[in-house]
Amino acid sequence: MMITTILLSFILILLMYNYYVHHGKNGQLINLIPGPPGRLIVGNALDYLGPREELWKRMVTSANQYYPIYKIWGFFVPIVSIRHPDDLETILSSTKHIEKSFLYDVLQPWLGTSLLTSKGAKWHPRRKILTPTFHFNILQQFVEILIEEGKSMTKSLKNTGGSVVKDLVPFFNEHTLNAICETAMGTSLRSLDAFQQRYLEAVHQMGELVIYRLFRQWLHVNWMFSLTPKGREQKKVLKVLHGFTERIIAERKLYHDRTNGQYLKNFGNDTSAERDDAESIGIRRKRLAMLDLLIAASREGLMTDLDVREEVDVFLFGGHDTTAMGLCFIFALLAEHKDIQDRVRNEVNTALQKNEEKFTMKLLQDLPYLERCIKEALRLYPSVFFISRIPGEDVKLQSYLVPAGTLLHLNIHAVHRDPNFWSNPEVFDPDRFLPEKIRNRHPYSYLPFSGGPRNCIGQRFAMLEMKVMVASLIHSFYVEPIDYLKNLRMQPDMVLRPAHPLRVKFIPIYKTNASL
Repeated sequence: MMITTILLSFILILLMYNYYVHHGKNGQLINLIPGPPGRLIVGNALDYLGPREELWKRMVTSANQYYPIYKIWGFFVPIVSIRHPDDLETILSSTKHIEKSFLYDVLQPWLGTSLLTSKGAKWHPRRKILTPTFHFNILQQFVEILIEEGKSMTKSLKNTGGSVVKDLVPFFNEHTLNAICETAMGTSLRSLDAFQQRYLEAVHQMGELVIYRLFRQWLHVNWMFSLTPKGREQKKVLKVLHGFTERIIAERKLYHDRTNGQYLKNFGNDTSAERDDAESIGIRRKRLAMLDLLIAASREGLMTDLDVREEVDVFLFGGHDTTAMGLCFIFALLAEHKDIQDRVRNEVNTALQKNEEKFTMKLLQDLPYLERCIKEALRLYPSVFFISRIPGEDVKLQSYLVPAGTLLHLNIHAVHRDPNFWSNPEVFDPDRFLPEKIRNRHPYSYLPFSGGPRNCIGQRFAMLEMKVMVASLIHSFYVEPIDYLKNLRMQPDMVLRPAHPLRVKFIPIYKTNASL
């Protein structure tokens, strides 16, 4: 009898709180926004707890059915999803709405309160410290390393002795991880080769765990996670991820200890000359990188060791996984569009002929068609397919007033395929990025690197890296599809990821006097 009384009392409390949430001022404003019908108390929560492929289909269907804005409820927590460029601009361009939502809390065990996840008070000074890392002059120093990685990638395919079929996701992940470590971290993975594959596998595992936790966070039952088998799995994964990062930081700190920190003292000065004292103790001078800037800031008391690790964690992840996924879809698209592929190859070959068969920064800046192809691939398949923000005050969107503190879902994938802003949006057409065609396009209809003050700090680096790798491979190989994009099944992850292998065939181009 007592158990029944307690249960009935609990249900009554839930019903009363449900009425309070939905009929209060904020609840009434949210419920003016259209959306799929929900159930009493649980709202739409049960609709979003299925397989990830089904979750992706539901997200796409709802965005189109309730254009351009809809809401869903997870018990007593609403999410408002927006996709119209005017609404996206209202949120992204404002300094009042830069706070990431609590959904990013699921990343904190891995990435802490880094540049990706931190709130405004911490984000502003951290962004200021890190912005010089991706200055154009620094990127110029990285080009040589990226070109070498392009050569290494091409050589690895040529060494097979003929045509080779590659699953693009693991192939590009390996090489983009090499690239971000050699450039932004100033550390060669040759000394960490045994840990590289474990790190990449751990990132993939973490992606699955993050989505698992994401919706439990939304439902406010995430406190139970640590008690589950997946909670124990996360501890093991984090040990690998943080262990890899700590080895990179330790190796770089050792370099500065052995050179008495002299290069950190002159961080802003010319870094091209070799120093005799470094040579005398058998240390080859390295280019100064983002990690050096973090180490210098920590030695000046501006950052703790934990702060350094958080930023290295986020740049290792963001600097390799998002770029790798962009490259996967670029090559899948080029493989299926032979005419576009040939045009890219002709542009690269012509530029090389004019440049003594050498890849350089100047050559990479003079590949406009390749750049349009990359931009178009990122339109169709943006690696970061959504952003989640919390408005700092009540915000008037096109048709509705959204209360301060509401969880906002900014749907980048949907705005990139909006027929009101992109003609034939499902078609791969690089020429839609011709100067005369983008001149009058809404600036917030294309957001592969987000927008506004909290846009992606590494977007120029990512574009440069993708140019190098596409140009290197297309110069040396024809590519043909094995898995077709029309059969592609997607699943939400930390990045937009295919639910199955995405393979292409690389066929060597035999020629003389080739640079790669």
